[in-house]
Amino acid sequence: MRSQSAIGSAVTTITTTITVAAGVFAPGHLGELTQIVPFELADGVLAETGAVQRRLRLLPSRVGLYFVLAMGLFPATGYRGVWAKLTAGLDVSCPDVKALRDLRRRIGAAPLKALFELLAGPVAWPRTPGVMFGRYRTVAFDGCRSVKAPDTPRNRGWLGKLNASLGETGYPVIQLMTLVETGTRALTGAVFGSPADGEITWARKLLGLLDESMLVLMDRGFDAGEFLREVAATKAHFLVRLTSTRRPPLLKHLPDGTVLSVIGGVNVRIITAEVTVTCADGTRYSGSYRLATTLLDHRAYPAAALIRLYHERWEHEIAYLALRHTLLQGRVLRSHDPAGLEQEMWALLALYQALRIAITDAVQTVPGTDPDRASYQIAVQTATDLVTTARNIITQTPDLAGDIGRAVLANLHGPRRPRVCARKVKSPLSRWAKHTPGKPRTCLRVTRLTTTINRDHRQESTTRHRRCLTPAPGP
Repeated sequence: MRSQSAIGSAVTTITTTITVAAGVFAPGHLGELTQIVPFELADGVLAETGAVQRRLRLLPSRVGLYFVLAMGLFPATGYRGVWAKLTAGLDVSCPDVKALRDLRRRIGAAPLKALFELLAGPVAWPRTPGVMFGRYRTVAFDGCRSVKAPDTPRNRGWLGKLNASLGETGYPVIQLMTLVETGTRALTGAVFGSPADGEITWARKLLGLLDESMLVLMDRGFDAGEFLREVAATKAHFLVRLTSTRRPPLLKHLPDGTVLSVIGGVNVRIITAEVTVTCADGTRYSGSYRLATTLLDHRAYPAAALIRLYHERWEHEIAYLALRHTLLQGRVLRSHDPAGLEQEMWALLALYQALRIAITDAVQTVPGTDPDRASYQIAVQTATDLVTTARNIITQTPDLAGDIGRAVLANLHGPRRPRVCARKVKSPLSRWAKHTPGKPRTCLRVTRLTTTINRDHRQESTTRHRRCLTPAPGP
């Protein structure tokens, strides 16, 4: 008889207790994120939108709502795969694919939209680093046309296709417009639809979310006089970069080199500055900026501070990076019709916001920690693991951080280093953005930053590579 070692023959039994909803509601969860989207909230939005099942089915509407949200966490997996993730720790059989498809159609898009609107909004306390400028919470408008939809006749009928150098784009794209809290990259509001309408048209739909406590940061595409007048009417202040062709009247010169002017009937202060950065390899880049703001007091709001603040607008781009590439993994959406796309988009936005809430709640348990240092990728990875293991769905002990927060806090990025993006193309995914040996890299470490207020107030430079003179994302 062959002998076995004591170690080889040892057996350990590990028992895990999973607490889920009872009966047919058991598959309806989102792991630890269920604490942010609890059962009561899911039932509430379903009841408010009239999407509750008329009779108790094997697939209740609440399960369908969590199933659609889970699709956003597992974008590379089919219906059966998503269901398998939700029920990996449960003894539940997988329904037919048609039953899951019918479940999606039965609940529709309205409950997911209502859920997002309940979750959306500023998520940080005023004392959180990087959230406030003086007494104003900084937010930003920006659009996105990188979320792709399947190329079907019904999707093309709604979205159309964008023009491209060789004809038209391969996939229809969704025009997404969001208002973001720049300090945390959380969504204050969002709208989306056909890219046939311009960004300002979509941004107008979000003006009702602004109030007197906010300072709005905007790029050059939002400097239209009528739109700025509408922003000012909300009582919010703004800081916007002006296009090179705009020639506002110069009414009064201020001691700090800025001037008072009027755009769209709104009194503004115009700052013209030359920004020069010196990189570690000795390379120097410079660019001219013209900013307009309704913060007219040059003593309370120095021009140099406003120029530094304007670069916070690029936190919006990092929010889109997290949404499109970290969460959606750059994939095309699943739905082949506009109704499905609308549902999928609201679910994706609600899921993105739930993760931002989890991250910010965790960061705020460590006073003085900047939310910029939190890794969205770590949060997504941890959230997906907790869905598969069905852990922390229900907890009796309040825990502001949770497993997601503790994973984020254990893997904080270092303090952000000054860097400059010197690429000549807008999209970092473009083949023209790849590094070529012997040429400067697209992201360079900055050793010196110089800002000079230009008292001549001439038009800004339109040189293409200078237009991208902004801090690059990342630690």
